[in-house]
Amino acid sequence: MAFKSRKGKTKQVKLSDFFHLLNQLDLKKSLFVMGLTFSLVTSAANLVLPLLTRDLVDTSKWDKFNYHSMVIIIVIFVVQLVLGTLGGYILRYFGESVVKSLREKLWNHLLSLPISYFDENKAGESSSRLVNDTGVIKDLIASQFPNFITGAIQLFFSLIILFVMDWQMALLMFTIVPIVVLVLLPVGRIMARLGRKLQSATAEFNGDVSEKLSEVRLIKASNGENFEQKHGQRMIQKIFNIGVVDARVEAILQPIMTTLMMAAFAGILAFGLIRVGQGSLSSGSLVAFLLYLFNVIAPVANFATFFSQIQKALGSTERIQTILAIKPEKDKTSPKTDLANKTLTAENLSFSYEPGEPVLESVSFTSKPNSVIAFAGPSGGGKSTIFALIERFYQPDSGKIMIDEQNIAEIDLENWRSQIGYVSQNSAIFSGTIRDNLTYGLPGSLSDAELWRGLALAYADKFVKDFPKQMDTEIGERGIKLSGGQKQRLAIARAFLRDPKILMLDEATASLDSESESKVQQALDKLMVNRTTLVIAHRLATIVNADQIYFIEHGQVTGHGTHHELMKTHPLYARYVNEQMVD
Repeated sequence: MAFKSRKGKTKQVKLSDFFHLLNQLDLKKSLFVMGLTFSLVTSAANLVLPLLTRDLVDTSKWDKFNYHSMVIIIVIFVVQLVLGTLGGYILRYFGESVVKSLREKLWNHLLSLPISYFDENKAGESSSRLVNDTGVIKDLIASQFPNFITGAIQLFFSLIILFVMDWQMALLMFTIVPIVVLVLLPVGRIMARLGRKLQSATAEFNGDVSEKLSEVRLIKASNGENFEQKHGQRMIQKIFNIGVVDARVEAILQPIMTTLMMAAFAGILAFGLIRVGQGSLSSGSLVAFLLYLFNVIAPVANFATFFSQIQKALGSTERIQTILAIKPEKDKTSPKTDLANKTLTAENLSFSYEPGEPVLESVSFTSKPNSVIAFAGPSGGGKSTIFALIERFYQPDSGKIMIDEQNIAEIDLENWRSQIGYVSQNSAIFSGTIRDNLTYGLPGSLSDAELWRGLALAYADKFVKDFPKQMDTEIGERGIKLSGGQKQRLAIARAFLRDPKILMLDEATASLDSESESKVQQALDKLMVNRTTLVIAHRLATIVNADQIYFIEHGQVTGHGTHHELMKTHPLYARYVNEQMVD
């Protein structure tokens, strides 16, 4: 199976890639060996039973039944049942442990990937890799692979026993098996291709549904239901069409398989009855031969499913390895640094999300300790991108950001972000309780008194106390039960609780009414003390007292200085201020 790598080169996905993926996991291989051993013993019992049945039939008469052979058969049946049950359970337990380890590895890796990955890939598609593709691998390991091994052993030894018992009947059967295989192989390949198409279409649909349902309010506010219905119907129809073709192939395959099996059985039975009538074959041998026939036909029938599952697993392996091959953003070997009382400097920063479309060009600024610098300018100028670079969501195309004399790219990422408080204009709130959101990402645990203090500093304590369950109030998905201003104040309270060394405020008071904005601004003034503070704001009241204001236009700094200096030297800044004063 081939696929295009990220560099556009074609790579062949082999079974060795699948095993390489498994070797990266912490697997309990002893469980697999134990389960497979039990299954092999069960297969051995299946090989012995026809011979015992032959003896039972040949030695039993109308007036004398061979109870000894019957007891042995019953004992073997019980052993087969017990060991088969234990083997099946252990193998399935092993399969669940494999998918658990694989999902943990993939989930941890997804969390460590840079923001650029999530810019390019839908969340639903990634979740499909995490859930569906790992499930395909589990099915292969826990079910299909053991069945293939035991089936192959049964097939091999059954053929040997059959040739020893009666080479003429075995030869007849041996001519039938290749015919069945020749029929199954091309059909199996077709089903494998359909399976991969179905997986891909389902993942695409999953990603689209996740995205659209997360923004269902926008859909309804824009009267977009009809458009989304038609778009969804097209994707569902695509999955349906693939599923119909898959069902058609399966519908053709099943009767063919049944007909071939019945024809093989009928032919061998007829030939066996002739041999019994001639006296060259005993009745017991014919019964045993027919039982061995099932030991041959059943594995052959399952082989097509096994090879189809391998193709699906290789497709899943490809998609999982593509994600695992992406380099994580964290570097655990980097040193840790205390950011307190250090100067933050940007030197000639340039950055673009897409090649040839620069967002920032040669941006430089300096933020000294205990000072406030503000970024102003038209929307889309690149101000929020500067904050994203400071957070190290992205790496600059050129230039660097320094903390004193140290490049921030050389600092341990977790240590760096733990000292930054970031309040954006779109407050990120998770489902859960208010308490969950306040303590999210904080090291250790905080007392209720500390949490209430953080809420009070953000002027959020009053509305929280108005809820019957207060901090234990469930706020719904993305905080839907809260107003925009309430969510913003919770985000600010969380920033207080982090006690950051660097504070970044991206339109932090944008969702507040005038009274709340005044109160929160007073709280932010307190929070800014003894911290390096960077502010993005359009409102004059937020930036007028900043130590330095950088005016950003089209990704470039077109002026910087205090409010009074810019009023004299920067006409566009002055116009912005005058327009707000008129408003």
